[in-house]
Amino acid sequence: MTDTSAHTGKIPATVITGFLGSGKTTLIRHLIENAGGRRIALIINEFGDVGVDGEILKGCGVESCSEDDIIELANGCICCTVADDFLPTMQALIERDIPPDHIVIETSGLALPKPLVQAFNWPEVRTRVTVDGVVTLVDADAVAQGRFAHDEDALSAQRAADEMLDHDSPLEELFEDQLHCADMVVLTKADLVSADALEDVRRNLTAHTRPGVHFVQAERGNLPADTLLGLGIAAENEIEHRHSHHDAEGEDHDHDDFDSFVVNLDFVPSAEVLAQRIASLAKAEEVYRVKGFVPVEGRDMRLLVQAVGPRVNWHFDRAWKEGEPPAGRLVVIGASGFSRANAERILKGG
Repeated sequence: MTDTSAHTGKIPATVITGFLGSGKTTLIRHLIENAGGRRIALIINEFGDVGVDGEILKGCGVESCSEDDIIELANGCICCTVADDFLPTMQALIERDIPPDHIVIETSGLALPKPLVQAFNWPEVRTRVTVDGVVTLVDADAVAQGRFAHDEDALSAQRAADEMLDHDSPLEELFEDQLHCADMVVLTKADLVSADALEDVRRNLTAHTRPGVHFVQAERGNLPADTLLGLGIAAENEIEHRHSHHDAEGEDHDHDDFDSFVVNLDFVPSAEVLAQRIASLAKAEEVYRVKGFVPVEGRDMRLLVQAVGPRVNWHFDRAWKEGEPPAGRLVVIGASGFSRANAERILKGG
């Protein structure tokens, strides 16, 4: 593909989207650690007020992407707050004395990419920045199992049992909208599925993508920067032709189908115990995502936890900083109406 930004003088921006737990932060961390000298600015939109993704990326220690180049938007989903949050952030970036070579935007797992891309047509942005491409991440393992979010089977069964309900669930619509807007689809967690299953996943997803969309696969976010950057699509020029279930809503898209809150935790006995609690929570409630940092008894390092449904990943990412209280905070995201009291009880070992 031709990198149109090189000819227009505009700063290229890549929008990275994907459902909860698809691996966006892992992919971006690998990207900035292997940026090939590019000065990359990151705009991170998180669903919930704990800056987990920002904390992970700030720990990379990459000189060309300092903490000042990582900007977190946590006042709401970016697709709903483009005027209040996103546009002022973009203006501040492009007006720097030394602007970035490339801007990468990580949306929340519940964001619609189309309203965000449309915002690049605002006069304050259009003359300076172009959308190099929309990259949508898909958890190949989840799709191979017949779902893209925890308990998708239950959602499908519920719909099948209701003869009056012939429309897709909000989750399916969101998932399809992220695919409809994609210029590239990255199949993450590809190492967890067989070659035949991966091909089935690719074939099934093709039905929801536009002609010519590229599919690539990644294990642990490992993709070359040149694969993700430099697509040269200028997506803002033809965004109106990318179908969305939420076109009629525009920037008024809401998240009434999801609940999100923060659980504060003291020291947990071990990482394994916390992982068991999270898996138990996923069985008891319709919870899609749990992520955050927790102190562990007998350890002077912070435990980073990221879970999708019952699948829990964790590691000790760094020591607690001097003067930093070792307090645990977990963001919990699930279907609207799930029991917050029950979630807190389970996570606290009650």
